[in-house]
This record gives sequence, structure tokens and C-alpha cells, in this order.
Amino acid sequence: MSASDAKSTRPPIRWGMIGHGAVTEVKSAPALQRAEGSELVAVMGRDLAKVTDWTRRHGVARATTDLDALLADPEVDAVYVATPPGSHVELALRVLAAGKPAYVEKPLARTHEECAHLEEAFARAGVPLFVAYYRRALPRFAAITRMIRERELGAVRFLRYVYARPWDPTGKPGWRLDAERSGGGFFMDIGCHALDLFDHWLGPLDDVSGLAGNVAGAYSVEDTVSLSFRAASGAMGAASFCFVAHARADAIEIVFERGTVTCSCFGDEPIRVLPAGGEPRELALPNPPHIQQPLVQSIVDELRGEGAC
Repeated sequence: MSASDAKSTRPPIRWGMIGHGAVTEVKSAPALQRAEGSELVAVMGRDLAKVTDWTRRHGVARATTDLDALLADPEVDAVYVATPPGSHVELALRVLAAGKPAYVEKPLARTHEECAHLEEAFARAGVPLFVAYYRRALPRFAAITRMIRERELGAVRFLRYVYARPWDPTGKPGWRLDAERSGGGFFMDIGCHALDLFDHWLGPLDDVSGLAGNVAGAYSVEDTVSLSFRAASGAMGAASFCFVAHARADAIEIVFERGTVTCSCFGDEPIRVLPAGGEPRELALPNPPHIQQPLVQSIVDELRGEGAC
């Protein structure tokens, strides 16, 4: 039997999902359905009519409002927690008590202490815990990871990032500006994606300092964050985030020993590579339709004993 035949005979990972908000419509739940060796079999929500509508639209067999029933279901092998951060600790610990791996939306929790508590609890029990920092697995960022690891342009010297966007007072930020549910402002939901990439590329980020403030007074939590860091690799960096700016900005600049790479964190445009003394080039690596799928695939592969996330 070939290795591919052996892989195909392994049973799929059958997922239960807690929550069915916007992130699940395109980004994550279809990824659980389309990854090789993966199935989404049950969804739990507080409103039976809403969760039933969600499962009907996505072709999932079971809908429930009973968390205990979902966790006890023998046909659920692992659980995706797709709720706001304020409930992550409670729900992840419930998943752990059921002895099942958890895939938790980012940020993992509201504070460092909550994150450390979850990490330690899962590690002590020997149960896998994954967080939905899916950008590091996207083709565009995996290409940058390879450039850094293979030292294509030499060592990284410095990384700079600027993110800005206007504040729309007519919008519906929902839980993101409720510190009890989110842990803070938009930075907790958006900025952590960028920090995860920087930590993945250069980290761990050993020496970090920063400032957070409410400069516009449009809402109660912080709207502007600025930080600097030194990574274990020796590279240094700085990042600024403003959620009450007049215009949008999203620009990563990585300064290497022998060149520079520029890209956005949240866009889909080509990466620009500018080698010192060489011809600039572009890498067009568009994001997949279901943006969490590459990361989900690596999680499923690890749970099936076929790879590592």
C-alpha cells in the first residue's frame, strides 16, 4: 500500500462548531468542510431557529442549542470555538473537559493571563489547542517565511508596519468595542494578526514595549496603538495602528541584509521583492476563497498523524 493509499484510509476529523457568526460564513466553516480528511458534522448556537438556518444553508447535518450534547457527541472528534473572546476561556475549558482538541478563534482570550491559563491547561492534559491565526499559513506569507528561513536576502535587519483606517460612527462594530467581550478595541481583533506574523517570521518577540491610547474619544476603548520590539533573531521592528485615521494604510516593509520585501497584511496584491543591486520582482499568490483553509488543513493533518501545524 502506498503512503497516499494509507492516508486515504484514515478516518476524517469530524468537527463540532460553537457559534455561527460572520466569521463562519466564508472564512472558516467552509474550510472545515473542504479540507482533505475533514468534516463539519454539528453546530451549536443559542437560537435554534438561527443555528438551524445556518446548518441548512451550509449542508451540515445537526443543529443544537445544547453545548453538553455537542461535546458528548461520539461523532464529534474536535471542536471549533467561533465565539467572541470573552467566552473563549469557559468554552475551551469545556471542550478540554470533554477530552477533545480545540480550535479557537483569535485572539485566544482577552488577556495574557487568560491565554496562559488555557495553554497550560491543555498542555497539562496533553490535548491539542490551536488558535485561528490563519494568515501565517496563506501562500503569500508562507513564501515570505521561506525567504526568511532560507536567508534568500540575508538576515532580517528591521521590520516596519503601519495600519490605519477611518472610524465610521454609523457602522456596527458589535462586540469588538466591548472590552468585556473583546478585551479591548479593534487592535485586539485586527492588530493581533500582524503581531502573529511578526512573531512567526522573527520571533519570539522577546523585548516589546508600546503605548495604547484613546486619541479621538469616539468610543471608550483604545483607538491607537504604537509598539516596538526586538526579536530573538536579533531583528528589530516597529508597528503603529490607528483606527480613527482619515485614510486607509496597510503596509509591511521587511528590511533584509541584501534587499527589501513589501506587502500588506490584509490585502491580496502581489508581494514586491527588491533585491539589493538586482531587478525588482513581484510574487502573485492570491488568497484562497476560504481563507482559513490552509491552516485548517495543517491542523487536520496533525490530528490525523499526517503532518504538523
